[in-house]
Amino acid sequence: MANVSHPSGDITTHPDASEMRARYERMLGGRDVVLVDGPVFLLGLYCAVSPWIVHYTASQPALVTHNLIVGIAIGLLGLGFTAAPARMYGLSGAMCALGVWMIISPWIVGESPDAGVVWNNIVVGALTLVLGLMCVATAARATTRS
Repeated sequence: MANVSHPSGDITTHPDASEMRARYERMLGGRDVVLVDGPVFLLGLYCAVSPWIVHYTASQPALVTHNLIVGIAIGLLGLGFTAAPARMYGLSGAMCALGVWMIISPWIVGESPDAGVVWNNIVVGALTLVLGLMCVATAARATTRS
């Protein structure tokens, strides 16, 4: 009977190791994935805590909850892009939609927002939109290589 088990943690002798490495490299899209995933997570983290940084927790309670939830969603997308890029890059369009929503949300969710609140959400929304478009481009490049 043939011994088909591999030593623990060592797949270098696996017959498909080179193909698996090539597929993994193709899926990650090179170094540009690293340049997108980290900033997406950090942007989500900032969005979630921005009401306390910009100090509008008392004047805009609805936007506090809104930014906390949207920030957590953006951060989870960033973690997902890192953990399972093959599955998560299909949600890059959702990140673009979150960016557009963040730009218009002060007038829809908030009540007479002041300039600091508006600029905070516009900048976070624009950065989310730009990073989402970068994720879309990365996903498109990864699917054309496969």
